[in-house]
Amino acid sequence: MTNLQAGTSVAEEAGQLILRGGRPLRGEVAIRGAKNSLPKIMVAALLTGERCILRNVADIQDVAIVSELIEALGGSVARPDAGVIEIESANLKPMERSVLKEFSGRSRIPILLCGPLLARFGVAQVPSLGGCRIGSRPVDFHIDALQRMGAILHDEPGAAHLTSGKLHGNKIRLEYPSVGATEQVILAAVRAEGVTELSNAAIEPEILDLIMALQKMGAIIAVDVDRVITIIGVNSLRGFDHTAMPDRLEAASWASAAMATNGRIFVRGARQVDMMTYLNEYRQIGGDFSATNDGIEFWRAGDSLRSIALETDVHPGFMTDWQQPFVVTLTQAEGVSIVHETVYEQRFGYVKALNRMGAKIQLYHECLGSRKCRFGQRNWLHSAVIVGPTPLKGAEINIPDLRAGFSYVIAALAAEGNSTLTNTSLIQRGYENLIPKLTALGAEILG
Repeated sequence: MTNLQAGTSVAEEAGQLILRGGRPLRGEVAIRGAKNSLPKIMVAALLTGERCILRNVADIQDVAIVSELIEALGGSVARPDAGVIEIESANLKPMERSVLKEFSGRSRIPILLCGPLLARFGVAQVPSLGGCRIGSRPVDFHIDALQRMGAILHDEPGAAHLTSGKLHGNKIRLEYPSVGATEQVILAAVRAEGVTELSNAAIEPEILDLIMALQKMGAIIAVDVDRVITIIGVNSLRGFDHTAMPDRLEAASWASAAMATNGRIFVRGARQVDMMTYLNEYRQIGGDFSATNDGIEFWRAGDSLRSIALETDVHPGFMTDWQQPFVVTLTQAEGVSIVHETVYEQRFGYVKALNRMGAKIQLYHECLGSRKCRFGQRNWLHSAVIVGPTPLKGAEINIPDLRAGFSYVIAALAAEGNSTLTNTSLIQRGYENLIPKLTALGAEILG
């Protein structure tokens, strides 16, 4: 993979994008594999020395980072065809601290290597987490789960690592249905001795996608309706040939763009089954859609949008990653909308820039909703009141994280005048071929 990803312009690679707003987005875009699924399945390939084939792969930075990580560990990642990667890890070696230092802070993926590396070598380095700065993402859940399965934590000045013999199954209950901690337990338990029962687990579609890939490898994993995942450990796993699920987060982002700009976008590859909660809210505020086997088309149902009260939650609730693009749309809805963020405490960091563009959004420490919240009494600004509709005006905006980045793109396209977005490389972590897709939809890009 080259440094300049396919479909990116020199300006985008340099971290700047200038958009002229006021034009409805119309046309078709295609999405490929989910950002929150692809890297995890790539990590699962390290549980075996056999060749693994992953299809429907998006050309995004997270995939590139994990590819580099696998190669740094002695594995290989080939691209025989567009959207296909082949992973070979027969010659994998334990992670050295120099490798860990290089990748820590770039991605959250290295922490998930602990299970596979313990299974293959009995030792794993413990990284600090990278990724978007939207709230606390401690490694405590990960380390605690691995320790309960028999791993031993060794703390050293400025570093830490885990060692183990054969990991063994255990009953583990998560304090919160964390996606990352759930993935950690699954990846560690599939080759552990005995049975692991994980309760209060996350059950997002991307986790089920990982489980399906592992099942193809020979893993035995059952998912119950009460958030209990049971894993029966096996001695060895084989390779897989797996097609990753489409990115429901990108699909929802384009849907929000269609509604905010009063356009009409067909998202090829989007699946209704992955987006049912989002689609209900989309329709309630005045959007509409047509779902087919090939994708979903999104548009406004009438001349105006309606306000709404909304709370984010873990799946099957309204995803926290859907919230930011959706709030941009709500700035164009009539009346007062309320959004209660219950998953990440700093998810509203992007609101200040929207207000500079003309939005009327007030943030509150209180829980403006009835759903159980992780941090309602901890003084975080995690509820938003949005008054609309308000005309947006172009502005200069620095992008703080992935989802906020695409939200600013939507705001810029809906605004009057020109907007300059900087630090756009963050958007490339999860959105493939952003510039060509915007161009195909009629967006006016000035640089």
